[in-house]
Amino acid sequence: MKKKLSLFFIIAVLAVFAVACGTTKDDNTSGSKSEGKSESKSEVLTIKHQLGETPVQKNPKKVVVFDMGTLDTLDKLGLSDSVVGVPQKNLPSYLDAYKDSKYSNVGGLKEPDFEAINEIQPDLIIISGRQQDSYDKFSEIAPTIFMGVDTNKYMDSFKENVKTIGEIFGKEEQADKELASIDKDIADLKEKADASDAKALITLASGGKVTAYGPSSRFGLIHDVFGIKAVTKDLEADPVHGQNISMEFITEKNPDILYVIDRDAAVGEGNNAKQVIENDLVKKTNAYKNNKIVYLDPGYWYLSGGGLESVSEMVKEAAKGLE
Repeated sequence: MKKKLSLFFIIAVLAVFAVACGTTKDDNTSGSKSEGKSESKSEVLTIKHQLGETPVQKNPKKVVVFDMGTLDTLDKLGLSDSVVGVPQKNLPSYLDAYKDSKYSNVGGLKEPDFEAINEIQPDLIIISGRQQDSYDKFSEIAPTIFMGVDTNKYMDSFKENVKTIGEIFGKEEQADKELASIDKDIADLKEKADASDAKALITLASGGKVTAYGPSSRFGLIHDVFGIKAVTKDLEADPVHGQNISMEFITEKNPDILYVIDRDAAVGEGNNAKQVIENDLVKKTNAYKNNKIVYLDPGYWYLSGGGLESVSEMVKEAAKGLE
């Protein structure tokens, strides 16, 4: 009987021990799985943009950027390590650091290299107007968002883009601080513009020809946002490509300030604007006589408008016309 009881006792103890061991193992396994889930789980944001809605993983590690304004903003917010690919041929000079070999060249602004992009396997692709027709093709490779600036509501769309970048990368506070600084500079410029009677004409020189831009155009924020008066409101051409004008037109309108953007310089075809603009006819204008022909940096104005640095510098350059 005693032997039977002893045997029963031993079996019972072993059973309890086995259950205890099994429970401990399951708990550890469960813990490992839970930790793995926690590590792999990341927040996904739904980003609304001009071309649709895109789920975007927060803090993406590999970003391909075709919009120069967005690249500018990423750089200003200290996010260069998140950029893995850019169209290196089309970079403005102040963003030349992205020509480094550690960044992949992903083609041109109008001719993306989809094979190169696919090899990168990015977490996010950011495009703007020049690439929008290929949105579906980009989206097949990775989540893609459109971040171009709407010239009809320049500051609203610019701020929305910056805030979106801030949200995606957890840089909201820094983004708001940078925007507040720009708002202050614009308010100061607008105050000077309101107090001045000076009237301006915005031009772009390209291949020996000149086009003009008025309010609500590609460069119209000089009038619409900064408050500098336009010498004419009769420009009815495409707001993106401007209206072809003659030198006689400039003389006739006689602007007090003549803003000039050199497209040739922007695309690497030489600095030709001054030769084109400063001819005998234009020398009759108030702008020339009073040294108020302002050559705007084409990197900021033509290639990368809509970035934190570019917009800040655009305010400063426009202000030169009122100095």
